[in-house]
Amino acid sequence: MNPSVWLALLGAGTLISFTPGAGAVNTMSNALTVGFRRAIWGIAGQQAALLIHILVVAAGLGLLVASSPVAFSIIRYAGSAYLIYLGVRKFLAAPEPEEAASARSLEGPLSMFRRGLWVNLLNPKAVVFFLAFIPQFIEPQKPLLGQYGVLAGTVVAIDVLVMWFFYAAAARSFQRYTRSHRGQKALNRVFGSLFVTVGVLLAFA
Repeated sequence: MNPSVWLALLGAGTLISFTPGAGAVNTMSNALTVGFRRAIWGIAGQQAALLIHILVVAAGLGLLVASSPVAFSIIRYAGSAYLIYLGVRKFLAAPEPEEAASARSLEGPLSMFRRGLWVNLLNPKAVVFFLAFIPQFIEPQKPLLGQYGVLAGTVVAIDVLVMWFFYAAAARSFQRYTRSHRGQKALNRVFGSLFVTVGVLLAFA
């Protein structure tokens, strides 16, 4: 991949990562629950899903998903239902005493990784997006493996930096609200509503 194409990829990838979505909501929610540092496990799950999407597109399976209304709808509604489920659960979550909140902050890395994976994986529009996005930066006449490696590495690196150092870091400004029952309730409703909103948009947009 020549430098000019890579710089274009860098710019496009940065703009895409800064666009709010389910991954951003999940990252901020994790950062508030388990802290800035441990939020990386959820981000890692989201990146694993991005890599799977890229592999699907590179293997040509993405075209099958995009061209099959049934497959597309099944994945879309499953993803929407999962996000709405997370949102309702978050919205209805009762405020916790400080001791319980501390215990909850011990959520295991695997649990956060798995949730991040499903949040990004159950989004068929990501496959369709990558189908339109990836060909702009791939030169078919050159070896594909190295190009896909650079593309995947760049996209993942950008998304990790944006999710961790922008969205997770931004959640720090809300942490003072987690010290009171009223603040916890407000944040649960805000993030619950955001999950539900993204889920509804995924289903009907």
